[in-house]
Amino acid sequence: MPTTPSPTADRRWRADLVALAVAVVVVVGSAAAGFLLNRAGGPLYADAAPLFGYWLPRVGPGTPLAIVTAGAVITWGPVLAARLPWGRLLVTGYLAGMVWTVSLALVDGWQNGIAGRLTEWTEYLHDVPRVTDIGAALRVFTDRILAGQPDSWTVHVSGHPPGALLSYVWLDRIGLGGGAWAAVVSMSVGQLAAVAVPVTVRALAGADAARATMPFLVLFPGAVWVGVSADGMFTGVSTTGIALLAIAATRRGLWAACAAVSAGVLLGFALFLSYGLVLLFPLVVVVVLWTRGARALLLAAAGVAGVVAVFAWYGFWWLDGYHLVVQRYHQGDFAQRPYEYWVFGNIGALLLSAGPFAAVAVRRAAVDRGAAAWLVLAATAAVLAADISGLSKAEVERIWLPFAVWFAVGAALLPDRQRRWWLAGQAMTALAVNHLIATSW
Repeated sequence: MPTTPSPTADRRWRADLVALAVAVVVVVGSAAAGFLLNRAGGPLYADAAPLFGYWLPRVGPGTPLAIVTAGAVITWGPVLAARLPWGRLLVTGYLAGMVWTVSLALVDGWQNGIAGRLTEWTEYLHDVPRVTDIGAALRVFTDRILAGQPDSWTVHVSGHPPGALLSYVWLDRIGLGGGAWAAVVSMSVGQLAAVAVPVTVRALAGADAARATMPFLVLFPGAVWVGVSADGMFTGVSTTGIALLAIAATRRGLWAACAAVSAGVLLGFALFLSYGLVLLFPLVVVVVLWTRGARALLLAAAGVAGVVAVFAWYGFWWLDGYHLVVQRYHQGDFAQRPYEYWVFGNIGALLLSAGPFAAVAVRRAAVDRGAAAWLVLAATAAVLAADISGLSKAEVERIWLPFAVWFAVGAALLPDRQRRWWLAGQAMTALAVNHLIATSW
């Protein structure tokens, strides 16, 4: 006979619905306020605020595949996640997530949705031909950050440390140049989050919790921006670093030590992909404190220090770059975006990128004391710090991807019978955003 939900379960369900209602109010409120401010000529510089893009209802070649993928994962994903052997589940989750990401990107076709995404004049590929000597480019990197110079880096390059540009330079050097290869590699690396996050959860909270998160990572609404932006690649690198740290902190021996150093190298390199990834610190703290992994932390710190030392040796000091980027930010029109709107609008954008379930995940985490809850709260702390700083005004639906993906861990805090409904809501969010708004960056 079916079990009757307990009064406690009913109260939690009602509280989840309240959290969802709050999320809807934030999204609708920020969209309405953005529409009115744009209509009044306010300097939001985002036609579809709180998202960076413009309204363009459409369907495309990827639409049928995206709908079929969503339906298949909603129907069979939770069952397969519970039954498949662990290794096979990780491979299946990665491939299914890749199909979801590619299908969403193909709504705009191959050229506009994938191959041409990273070839705009603002993007990293624009400056790849300028790097003929990597060492020399690093030595003068900070000299080219500020605008108004004939040799200034383009928008995205100047706004990030050199690791992002170097990643695409290295691709070009091995014969994988151009927009198509850059997009495919960026998506492939970004999709590693669908493996790395469950691996982290399994190490800290157990296999059942990890399996619960997998369908939510496959249908991650932020896949709209993973396909294709460099921030998707940043997400894959950073989550893999966290996963290796969790493995190192829960195991012993030579392999654990290698995992710890590798985690440090990846997390150290993440700092040179985006200045904002210094906010991974709360996630690192949760992993280390929950596992009491002091040895893993020390070895990882050595890996981070090694990466920092290499960049410094070649002439780039992270703090110098950061201070110049803050100056560059205030040189541009986007610095005029009103803080009063975006400190609220950013959360609306996050709730579309992480999905409205993020509000439920935070609510559940606030009353839970398990490792999964702490990972959600760490991601919350990271985005709140970024939001309050005022250095993230708009475009956070892609900039915060490395944090947004961790809200999927909240699925482990749900009862089994409710997961499919929330999963459907996540998929519908991504489909709606991708078919109504032409996202740009």
